[in-house]
Amino acid sequence: MAADDQTMTLEQSVQAAVELDAPLNERLEVVARAVRRLNGDFADAVDRLVSRLQEQGAGAMAPAPGDLMPAFLLPDDSGKLIGLADLLKQGPAVIIFQRGHWCPYCRLNAIGIVEVQEEIAALGGQVAVIMPERRKFAKAMKATVGAQFPFLTDMDNGYALSLNLAIWVGAEMERLMGVGYDLPSYQGNSSWFLPIPATFIVGTDGRITERFVDPDYRRRMDIDDLIMALRRAR
Repeated sequence: MAADDQTMTLEQSVQAAVELDAPLNERLEVVARAVRRLNGDFADAVDRLVSRLQEQGAGAMAPAPGDLMPAFLLPDDSGKLIGLADLLKQGPAVIIFQRGHWCPYCRLNAIGIVEVQEEIAALGGQVAVIMPERRKFAKAMKATVGAQFPFLTDMDNGYALSLNLAIWVGAEMERLMGVGYDLPSYQGNSSWFLPIPATFIVGTDGRITERFVDPDYRRRMDIDDLIMALRRAR
C-alpha cells in the first residue's frame, strides 16, 4: 500500500508511515499530508497555531546547550518515581517531551526511538518520555509502541512549564481538537495546555549537549541526529 494513497484513512496513513523505510520527519510528513487531505480546515488551523507560536518565540527560552538540565522527579507508567539524577547515574540521557498517547506524530516519534532502543542502550544512553497525561494513558502508550524505556507523567505540565515549553492550544484548536480528543480526561484538567515537543540530550554532568525544540509539533529530532548527539555526549 503506497504511503500517499488518497483512499487511506488517517490510521491507515499512520500505519503506512510506521512501515516506511525513511527518516522520521519523512514519515511524519506522511501523516501531515493525510491530515490536510482528510480535514483541510483542521490543517489550516494548525498552520495558524504554529505561526502564532513562532511569532511569539514559543520554546526559544527553553534550556539550551551548555545549560544544566533542571532536575525532575516524576512517576513512570507503573507509579515509580524516576528522577533525572537516576538516569544520569547510568549514562547520558535523552529526555523527550510528547503531547500524548492520542497524537499520531508522538506515536511515530516513540516508535522511531523504539526501533533504535537497543543501539541507544549499547551507547549507555537512557531514554525518558515525558507526557502531561494520567498514568493509564502513559502505560497504554508504552505498551502500544513496545518501549523498554519509561513514560513519565507530568501532571498539569508542571515540569514543562518550568522549562518554558508549555503552551495553550488556543480557542480555535480547543474547539477543533475537542471533537475527537478528550484532553480533559487524558490530562485530569481542562486547561488545554500541551508541551512543545522537544528532545534534550543531557550529558552525565547534567548539562544539555544538544536540543531540538520546535513549536511545529509535526517535526521532531530525526533519529540519526539523536544517535549522533548521544555519541557526542558520552
